[in-house]
Amino acid sequence: MTYTIKEVAEKVGLSAYTLRFYDKQGLLPFVSRNQSGYRAFTDGDLHLLHTIICLKNTGMAISDIHQYIDYVMAGPDSIPQRRALLTAHRNAILAEQAKIMKNLQEVDYKLNLYNDPQASELVNQELAQAKSEKQASGLADPFPVTE
Repeated sequence: MTYTIKEVAEKVGLSAYTLRFYDKQGLLPFVSRNQSGYRAFTDGDLHLLHTIICLKNTGMAISDIHQYIDYVMAGPDSIPQRRALLTAHRNAILAEQAKIMKNLQEVDYKLNLYNDPQASELVNQELAQAKSEKQASGLADPFPVTE
């Protein structure tokens, strides 16, 4: 079974414009054209496209995705290069994930503070501490709130 670019766009949640852009960037060399010259996607093409979307959504640069697709097109001899590229990308994803988790902890800390029944008192304590540090350092008080 084959799919038109419009059908593929609907299936994968991308616009036909984005798919054409990917094609122009050399990311879709595996997609054949039918007798009329239109792109004809197969189920196998959709699997590779899913991988491309995954790599893009996880921050891989178009140039690296292009390199990955070149490796795919080269066949099984490129498995070591594919593994190396995907391992490096996986490590980058894990580093970004760790950074996001650390930031999420700060957001959760603040939400817990603001959801606390004594939120006003706790915020006033933080404000007093911040004002005290500014005063002790001989700095102007930038906080307009007075107690």
